[in-house]
Amino acid sequence: MTSTDQYTTDVAFTKSVKQVQEKLGSRAMMERLEQSERWQTTVTPDLAKFLQARTSIYLSTASADGRPYMQHRGGPPCFIRIVDERTLEFDDYPGNRQYITLGNLAENDQVLIFAMDYEQKQRIKLWGRAKLVDLPEPKKAFGATQVIRVLQFEIEAWDVNCKSYLPDFYRRETVELATKKMAARIAELETEVARLRDALKR
Repeated sequence: MTSTDQYTTDVAFTKSVKQVQEKLGSRAMMERLEQSERWQTTVTPDLAKFLQARTSIYLSTASADGRPYMQHRGGPPCFIRIVDERTLEFDDYPGNRQYITLGNLAENDQVLIFAMDYEQKQRIKLWGRAKLVDLPEPKKAFGATQVIRVLQFEIEAWDVNCKSYLPDFYRRETVELATKKMAARIAELETEVARLRDALKR
């Protein structure tokens, strides 16, 4: 690798990170990843499907001097919208009025999105730059909630994490659907048992 070569992994593999990789013995493996697989930089059909199924993500920003901050963002399926092959956006809902994310983005537009699917044990990291865009006029979401701005995120790189150590969490809707199916099946079996008992009594 020459001094002019750049890889998509450079968004995370800084000089310091590479030094640690070298020290702990993973640098050769990471070099192969840099030169062959490389992290993707555009929205693929699989990424779009994954993101639009999410109802919850984590958004990480930092102040100009590097002080990190992470915030949960959520909404109904498809609350993350695909603008184009490099751009995502979602509504910025009103919160606790601390405005830490807004303040960080005003001086440092570097952002990480961490999206997890606990049911399928898959997690995706997206590095990029973000900005908040005021809407021409407020729009309603979640009933009376007023949305006055959207967050636009430009992808620089994204990567799929391994499935290790993810706990088994399931959405309430998934559990309720499984429970309804199980209850219906139990009702069918109880009806059948009752019918067989009546037949034996005859």
